[in-house]
Amino acid sequence: MNGSRAWRSPIRGPWITSVFGLVLLIGIPVEFVTGLISYAAYNPRFSTNDPNPARGLFGLYLFDWLTSPSWVYRLTEGIHVMLGLALVPVVLAKLWSVIPRLFTWPPWRSVARLLERLSLILVVGGVLFEMTTGILDIDYLTTIDFYSAHFFGAWAFIAGFVVHVCVKFGEMLRALRSRSLRTELRTGLEGTRPEDIDHGLVPPEPAAPTISRRGALALVGGTSLVVCVVTAGENVGGFMRRSALLGTHYRSSGPAGNDFPVNHTAAGRQITAAETGPDWRLVLVGARRLSVSRAQLTSMPLTTANLPIACTEGWSTTQTWTGVPLAALARLVGIERPGRAQIESLDSLTVTLSGAQVCSAGSMVAFRVNGADLSLDHGFPARVMVPAAPGTHNVKWIARIEFSEAS
Repeated sequence: MNGSRAWRSPIRGPWITSVFGLVLLIGIPVEFVTGLISYAAYNPRFSTNDPNPARGLFGLYLFDWLTSPSWVYRLTEGIHVMLGLALVPVVLAKLWSVIPRLFTWPPWRSVARLLERLSLILVVGGVLFEMTTGILDIDYLTTIDFYSAHFFGAWAFIAGFVVHVCVKFGEMLRALRSRSLRTELRTGLEGTRPEDIDHGLVPPEPAAPTISRRGALALVGGTSLVVCVVTAGENVGGFMRRSALLGTHYRSSGPAGNDFPVNHTAAGRQITAAETGPDWRLVLVGARRLSVSRAQLTSMPLTTANLPIACTEGWSTTQTWTGVPLAALARLVGIERPGRAQIESLDSLTVTLSGAQVCSAGSMVAFRVNGADLSLDHGFPARVMVPAAPGTHNVKWIARIEFSEAS
């Protein structure tokens, strides 16, 4: 039985399916690679940093994350999130175009078709799972372990995707060559006709067209463009911030100098005034141990740098930070060649920085932003800022830094 009898749109067929497939063939590998880059940015070789401790061989990385250029994580994560959102309309259109084949019976008639059907379980289930978890995480609407679910879901999806591409690539090329894109873009509704060749997608009894192939491509492409426009401002910043109508993180978070996004407020993290008041001390541990006040920090030689905060949800902001270089604090406790630094915060977050991150010229314990003291929500009395690091590694409300000598 051919399920296509229930689906009568005359534009449905191998050609338009292959056009959507080609877009995904380009976009999905970029999504996968930028996702792996995002994971690598956490320096997961340090156990305190790894969001996927059960990763096994899937998390093998042989390099420490870089510190220059300072905007590299902002770029890669911005691409990952914005491209992922832009591909949602394409994925939905691709699924619409192949619905008849999902109801074909018997489900396979050859080994190649069996592999295709098996891969569809991972491809369709995987892409819907990745899209759903990614979108929900943007505004913290999921209670699952997002990092592990998204990470292992991506590997399952890409396995099915590779098999699917190997099986369908030749068919896709033949379908793309069967019609001219230029001709289709010049063909309106009145000239729309069903395709001649049939791979189980062309309806045997097509209905009258209600949209042309040109219109369908414009609808899907236009929707993707609109999604980009109303979300990209959160990452690009500047005047485009006003166009981020679907942005969830651009909200005022403090007085002058501190008016930029924040993920977690002090109240949300249960940071109290007593913990951050005059009695606050930053404990530094190395060859010796020191406890320094905020006043002592501000009296040390300072550095100023323009650094971004870039988060996994896709938003970012670049501000001007002032503070004490991390390398100088390491020397203060007798560590001349730092191999790592373990940072602990008042809200019990622990992050480990590599030696290269500690020694980077822009890495600092910051206590001012844009010339003003940090607000409580932005990390007062002091926070760590590291070039190119994920936002969560720019630890707020720091309490302790332990430096280790390089081996």
